[in-house]
Amino acid sequence: MPEILFLTTFPPRQCGIATYSEDLIKAMEKQFVYSFDVKVCALETDKEQHSYEDPRVKFILNTSDEKSYQHLVSRINADHNIKVTLIQHEFGLFTDNIPAFNQFLTDVKKPVVLVFHTVLPRPDEAFKANVQHILDTVDGIIVMTDDAAEILTRDYTVSRDKITVIPHGTHLVPHLDKSVLKKKYDIGERTVLSTFGLLSSGKSIETTLDALPTIVKTTPDVLFLIIGKTHPTVVLNEGEQYREILQQKIADLNLENNVRFVNEYLPLDTLLEYLQLTDIYLFTSKDPNQAVSGTFSYALSCGCPVVSTPIPHAKEFLSDNAGLVFDFGNSQQLAEAVNRLIFDVELRQTIISNGLHKITGTAWENSAVKHARFLQKIAKDDLELHYRNPKVNLDHIKKMTTDFGMLQFSKLNQPDINSGYTIDDNARALIALCQHYKFRRDTADLRYIGIYLNFIAYCERADELFMNYVDFNMNFTDQNHNENLEDSTGRALWALGYVISLSNILPKEFISKATEIFERAILCAHKTHSPRSMAFMIKGLYYYNRRVKSEDTAGIVGLLANRLVQLYRHSASSDWAWFEGYLTYANSVLPESLLCAFSITGNEVYKDIAKKSFDFLLDKTFCEEGIKVISNRSWHFKGEVCEEYGEQPIDVAYTVITLRKFHDIFKDRKYLVKMEMAFNWFLGNNHLQQIIYNPCTGGCFDGLEEHNVNLNQGAESTVSYLMARMMIDKYFGNENELYHRRKSRSYKDKLTMN
Repeated sequence: MPEILFLTTFPPRQCGIATYSEDLIKAMEKQFVYSFDVKVCALETDKEQHSYEDPRVKFILNTSDEKSYQHLVSRINADHNIKVTLIQHEFGLFTDNIPAFNQFLTDVKKPVVLVFHTVLPRPDEAFKANVQHILDTVDGIIVMTDDAAEILTRDYTVSRDKITVIPHGTHLVPHLDKSVLKKKYDIGERTVLSTFGLLSSGKSIETTLDALPTIVKTTPDVLFLIIGKTHPTVVLNEGEQYREILQQKIADLNLENNVRFVNEYLPLDTLLEYLQLTDIYLFTSKDPNQAVSGTFSYALSCGCPVVSTPIPHAKEFLSDNAGLVFDFGNSQQLAEAVNRLIFDVELRQTIISNGLHKITGTAWENSAVKHARFLQKIAKDDLELHYRNPKVNLDHIKKMTTDFGMLQFSKLNQPDINSGYTIDDNARALIALCQHYKFRRDTADLRYIGIYLNFIAYCERADELFMNYVDFNMNFTDQNHNENLEDSTGRALWALGYVISLSNILPKEFISKATEIFERAILCAHKTHSPRSMAFMIKGLYYYNRRVKSEDTAGIVGLLANRLVQLYRHSASSDWAWFEGYLTYANSVLPESLLCAFSITGNEVYKDIAKKSFDFLLDKTFCEEGIKVISNRSWHFKGEVCEEYGEQPIDVAYTVITLRKFHDIFKDRKYLVKMEMAFNWFLGNNHLQQIIYNPCTGGCFDGLEEHNVNLNQGAESTVSYLMARMMIDKYFGNENELYHRRKSRSYKDKLTMN
């Protein structure tokens, strides 16, 4: 496979850039399958060298040695697998031999991208000349803040088009219970302040120590955690002098009971737990030119309200009430900010929420997508990107499910009990868990299938439409009287039909209950006229017909399909091949249902209209890069321009499901290609290049807006993702499938078949 070569410090070397690179590489390998190999050229000096066991380490560059640069550039230029070189740049890493580094950049014949971890404003002439050589020589530049991009274009000579901003990555976390974590780490119920990172004087920990006496006066139980060992380079040059100074200050201020050192280089999981138990995170760096901080990003992603000095990263991410900023070295301001957050609970919660919404877009998964897409452009398409399917994770679905049913909404990944239940969500959940059981035969699924089936039974009413809305006390709500219940009834029948289709593998009592309800409820089909309700009912009959053969089934399907045909003929024109004068939600179920009707009846009219209408819908929702479903802000009315943003996971999922059906019937590979493009919307192939599915929780974010993702992970979006995920498994996104695809024929050739 093509290779991406990282020039970077790398573990076991302990430094921020080594950790950053390792996290980014892992994310890229996790996000993409059979697309590229990432290799590493580890940076060392005469003073600091290591042994590397990681097989990704292909080269070692001694930045103190001119010949090491010359040897490396020869090997890169001669290696046909290397398509692009990515340099993690910090000025201190290359300071031993700047001329050799500059000559290396001149001599490399492969595309080079350079990541500036620090961008210094207002350079003197000598420094500017050195940086200018880098800017002029490399093919692409990555910085981590808008401020850094502005400095480069203002204080140096470089086109903004050459620069891309990819924020420092961070980790998605499950947001565990603070009290449980505090007990685990022997903290009790104390108020926790923390900071972490490799210790050095630049961290200015003494700023917090000087603020602590004021904080302790009002919050005596406060505990300040100083997490991290001393920076190895500092130990080489100074020993533990800085830590000893801090220890002496703690003693002088009588803070022994309020400060705890965690003098370790913690494993990632442990570090993230420490951050999740933190009540307020403190960032006190005294370097105004420190562009970004990984520690700062990690704290935000763990739900910590952050108080920080005004480095560029902080000014960007803590604006708009997402955190508090204080002046460099100003302990009084720091104490005031901390006390304000401790006692103003509402402010603290607001800051946590705003901070999470800002930082989650920088998750490593998103950073991986942005890096891969940028490197693909720089490599002039020598990299072919294929997203890897995440492992199926039912944790959030199970978390959202009580003994009665699946709750409707979630605040972030915490189920909202007050939102109650709907038959819509429980019907989709029933289908999704049946799909999972069909493919995985996990007996644990049966409990949830039983819960969702019982919920549908609870909502059935004799000779009437199903009720949809149920509150947490299991009472039907007034909302049922204000909305058309036809669509919800259609979804229930679709789910029941799907259960019946699995009569060879599901328990008999499930099949018996589903069949009894279905055969009673389908009688309402004759008085149903909602297009989507009719479509869902046809789908339910299609699955029912797989196990129960009846002439009545074909008759009801024909009745409903003919009504859809009449709607199509009434609304369609030369430029509008659709059933209504507008495109709204769940559009793809309409053509899909006509294909199901064709499968049962053999009526070619259904097949013809299904294809015309679906191809029309695909033209409205696909471009060369991917899918963009109809906006839920205003829908798309015939003859009018649709709003561009406001995409829902359910519409993408229904499109994936329908594309699978069309591929199966028509055997046209274009539907399979679009199915891959559509599913990859969940994995970052969208206009924000951000994941919609959260692999950490197993939840799916509730929507994609113009500038952000809705981080709530409700039932509709989470179950919709799972339905799509189960639908695509055998076709793409798996290593073995892509390996054999590449061996037999180039992927691009196969995409152009038919």
